[in-house]
Amino acid sequence: MLKIILPTVMLLPTALLSPPKFLWTNTTAYSFLIAALSLQWLLPTYYPYKCLTQWTGINQISSPLLVLSCWLLPLMIMASQNHLQQEPMPRKRIFISTLIMVQPFILLAFSATELALFYISFEATLIPTLILITRWGNQPERLSAGIYLLFYTLISSLPLLIAIMHLYVKIGTLHLPTLELTHPAVSNTWTGVMTGLALLLAFMVKAPLYGLHLWLPKAHVEAPIAGSMLLAALLLKLGGYGIMRVTLLMGPLSNTLHYPFLTLALWGALMTSSTCLRQPDLKSLIAYSSVSHMGLVIAAGMIQTHWSFSGAMILMISHGLTSSMLFCLANTNYERTHSRILLLTRGLQPLLPLMATWWLLANLTNMALPPTTNLMAELTIMITLFNWSAFTIILTGIATLLTASYTLFMLLMTQRGPTPSHITSMQNSTTREHLLMALHIIPMFLLILKPELISGIPL
Repeated sequence: MLKIILPTVMLLPTALLSPPKFLWTNTTAYSFLIAALSLQWLLPTYYPYKCLTQWTGINQISSPLLVLSCWLLPLMIMASQNHLQQEPMPRKRIFISTLIMVQPFILLAFSATELALFYISFEATLIPTLILITRWGNQPERLSAGIYLLFYTLISSLPLLIAIMHLYVKIGTLHLPTLELTHPAVSNTWTGVMTGLALLLAFMVKAPLYGLHLWLPKAHVEAPIAGSMLLAALLLKLGGYGIMRVTLLMGPLSNTLHYPFLTLALWGALMTSSTCLRQPDLKSLIAYSSVSHMGLVIAAGMIQTHWSFSGAMILMISHGLTSSMLFCLANTNYERTHSRILLLTRGLQPLLPLMATWWLLANLTNMALPPTTNLMAELTIMITLFNWSAFTIILTGIATLLTASYTLFMLLMTQRGPTPSHITSMQNSTTREHLLMALHIIPMFLLILKPELISGIPL
């Protein structure tokens, strides 16, 4: 574990002390080396925990997420190169070090075996994200977006802290492997339900559950590209991972907790998908689509079966790569046209034909085309929900239909149609952008061949 965390921390002096000429080269190359080193975590094992130290350990649920977070750091650095070109050197260094500072906290959050450490790192990821949004966002509204993000997260995570302290007083330990062996600490009494609610609320806001999701479109729209990738691909997954971890401690959930969350998650998937159909703003559309995908993850985490957990894991990883790629594509459009409005950035296929290929691939994976892992995950989750209650098939079915329709709507609006008259000249797409898209989509294609790596089931 330390052999990844220490090099990640040492990226900070690399970013601060590299000569100006080699700043991007050094940071990107070193973070790619760390990402390559982290692939060893995917090796299957018969033990419940690998790399077990006193506070951290890696099991089948956390290893794919850890590898994903290591993989996305170089991609975020690569994506940010263009919009930082005009900035002076010290600001570039500060930007890269802010990105690097999130990384150890995310790694700790995904691998912590101690609930208190998990809580601390879960909260600490908020600070660099807030700096990214409020300092490097594109518009003055970024301040209100930052306030939304801060207060939603803080208000929801205070009950989590109290519930964790309460568990510690009650059981005497916060060590996750030990907690999983004890009897369920949360009983079916009224206070037990309140404790369960307190434990889940922070992750529901982070994931986000429909109704608690208002900070997400704001934060996504105002964040710079690296902030958007970080939010969509990693911080939302912290919510899903937290739900999967905490529900294991709570034993079978009482119905008073089950039904509202499940209903909101599935209804929210439907509502946000239909919001996407009337969305004029490209980044906002992608943000709402991730709300609907994470709704399925929440629903799967709530019913707590083996199938649903593995479906949720596969969906989290594949959605992380897909939505991150979509945000990169939206950013390439934004950098050329300086507008996120779909009506003003139409008909780009004749102008950037190779980018249109990436758009097509990203949209097809987003709408869960076979044989992608997105389809495998959505089918797994739908089957478990159907097994749990037959009526859910109506909601999930309509949500799938709407997902396909808004994805095609996004593809047609950006690539087809007449080119607007104000677009007279367009920069060519660069090798860096094509490499960025390829590094998102190649892992997706490789995971189609071996999806059990990310299915969260001990092999």
